[in-house]
Amino acid sequence: MSRIHFIGGEKGGVGKSVLARLLAQYHIDRELPFRVFDSDRSHGAMMRFYGDYTTPVALDDFAGADLLMEAAVERPQNVLVDLAAQTSRPLFRWMSDNDLLGLAAEEGVGVVLWHVMDDGADGIGLLEQLFAQFPIGARYVVAKNLGRGKDFSAFEASAARASADALGARVIELPELHPATMRKLDHDNLSFWAAANNKEAGLGLMERQRIKVFMRKAYQQFDAAGASLFAGTPAAGEGPAPQGPNPDSVPEPVPEPAA
Repeated sequence: MSRIHFIGGEKGGVGKSVLARLLAQYHIDRELPFRVFDSDRSHGAMMRFYGDYTTPVALDDFAGADLLMEAAVERPQNVLVDLAAQTSRPLFRWMSDNDLLGLAAEEGVGVVLWHVMDDGADGIGLLEQLFAQFPIGARYVVAKNLGRGKDFSAFEASAARASADALGARVIELPELHPATMRKLDHDNLSFWAAANNKEAGLGLMERQRIKVFMRKAYQQFDAAGASLFAGTPAAGEGPAPQGPNPDSVPEPVPEPAA
């Protein structure tokens, strides 16, 4: 069973592409089948950082948006769609005009809507609009980005939070990476794996360690959200996905030897 993951939040600067990059690296490290589509024609973060896996897509062109569903039915895999800011209108129109959720159900394709938010009021209102647009037929993951806010008490007390619970949405926390370290990744167009493991990339030992810890925390949140969100994960009782000698793995820190 394939799944299409729409990674959005509508606002710019809330960390949508950071989450998309983490999800792409998570798929590589977990050896899960996936494809990526990048809808941002001005910045194209996924094209920059994970270009070997990524196809650009114009969501205001139905022929382009159709590629998302075609990718989902060509083989079992996760289709990650990094949504640029201000793309909800053409996306929702395409989904509505084609009854995407109905077709996805017929084809055995899951649809997961990710909402990345900061701790401002706008993110809460936009989440309420998302729930109102698709009250049934999709699964939701709400990502509270700790790199874009620390006080999510207004969200926790909101009607949007109650709606999330009623819809069975998963609520996760996207960890914060030290801003200066994140800037180095962005300026040098480094994937998370390259930044964490490639000594030639120009990051120091502690910077690489911060990235490994950041990735590990994010992966724990993805795992906690539920294996059923991702195509290719083992069913309950089957045990973990095969690990093997994967060069993209994120190693645990090695303890210092006793004195």
